[in-house]
Amino acid sequence: MVSFRKESDLLGELNVPAGVFYGVQTQRAIENFKISGQKLSSYPKFIKALALVKKSAAKTNYELGLLEEHLYFKIAEACDEVASGKYDDQFPLDMIQGGAGTSVNMNANEVIANVVLEKLGKNKGDYQFCSPNDHINLSQSTNDAYPTSLKLALLQENEELVEKLKAIVEAFRAKGKEFADVIKMGRTQLQDAVPMTLGQEFEAFAANLEEDIEKLNNNAKLFVEINMGATAIGTGLNAPVGYAKLCAKNLAEISGYPFVSAPDLVEATPDTGSYVIYSSAMKRLAVKLSKICNDLRLLSSGPRAGLFEINLPPMQPGSSIMPGKVNPVVPEVVNQVCYKVFGNDLTVTFAAEAGQLQLNVMEPVMAHAILENIHFLGNALETLREKCVVGITANKEVCLNLVKHSIGIVTALNPYIGYKNSTEIAKEALETGKSVYNLVLEKGLLSQAKLDEILDPKNMLQPHN
Repeated sequence: MVSFRKESDLLGELNVPAGVFYGVQTQRAIENFKISGQKLSSYPKFIKALALVKKSAAKTNYELGLLEEHLYFKIAEACDEVASGKYDDQFPLDMIQGGAGTSVNMNANEVIANVVLEKLGKNKGDYQFCSPNDHINLSQSTNDAYPTSLKLALLQENEELVEKLKAIVEAFRAKGKEFADVIKMGRTQLQDAVPMTLGQEFEAFAANLEEDIEKLNNNAKLFVEINMGATAIGTGLNAPVGYAKLCAKNLAEISGYPFVSAPDLVEATPDTGSYVIYSSAMKRLAVKLSKICNDLRLLSSGPRAGLFEINLPPMQPGSSIMPGKVNPVVPEVVNQVCYKVFGNDLTVTFAAEAGQLQLNVMEPVMAHAILENIHFLGNALETLREKCVVGITANKEVCLNLVKHSIGIVTALNPYIGYKNSTEIAKEALETGKSVYNLVLEKGLLSQAKLDEILDPKNMLQPHN
């Protein structure tokens, strides 16, 4: 049988399970918000960030004479334990909630307070010795502690995402080198264009994604400006003089990130611009990633009635009715992840626009959308690299045969026989099925030696005089 302890708040008394470290306000949020099914405990970096912000606040309060030494050290110790992941299961809140993040802030305050009480030999909920509000939340409001914690979490999450992005860039680059001598046709508007190598195509994938490493990192740098000390609306009510800058300095030392206090705390408190621009960087990455997956699906189409220039690693049977069919399931799932990222970015846009006056109460849905995107993209990048890119092989003979029979190589003749003659050759080749090579010789437009030199695919892969 589950036993309970009674705790009280503004709305009265409520039963809280006796063994948990969270308290009455967390319990109310559990009962009020059953929305997404995704819990705060699913995002341990966010919990770690909350603990480090609370530790920084406690250190600042101690240094400014607001917190007794013995209690500060217990709070700091408790925060370290929470940051280590020891109490992740004590953060059961739904990620989407009303209240501008108050439930998350109080969840952290209550857990840390009850860990301290245990260290002091007191009972859970005996808040006269260490209070979630009076001690853990001292000189703070949800409106500065919550966004600061989210920004710290996003900085940590970005580092992990960037590492996974770097890994897939290197995987594509390795394939670019492996396929450096595989001649193939390039295409525009799904029509034959001019020759290239499969290596150039894969190197382009690498370069395309590599650009986004810098974009993600640069946009994440906006998260280092925080509003700790703003308290409710940016005026700093109930925070001591000097708290804002000192707390930013302490958080920088504790977290290892170069946090600074925002120059205008009233402006910074409702401002969610950093979330918007970081989300847009993830959307940009998703757009590129989805395009590359489209290309991989096209290039591997077939095996008999498609392009069939490359082979993707076979991952599972592709049909319940068609024997022998194998589908490009990994690029397909990554495409779907990218669509999810697009939708979450739109959520961030609307939620950021919804800010009113001195606060934006929609930060929880922004937090959920951005954190979900980071996790989805990170998992997608890892899956695409491990289960697709590293195992891709080239159908070299197929690629070469398509080049030899392509009308597209006539483009190389323009400087030698003129656009009009080239057009006529292309048209006749299409109508008769004859090769461009034979038609040029039949019409005496070029010598065989000159024609061989011009139409050597290797001579069409880069600028030349």
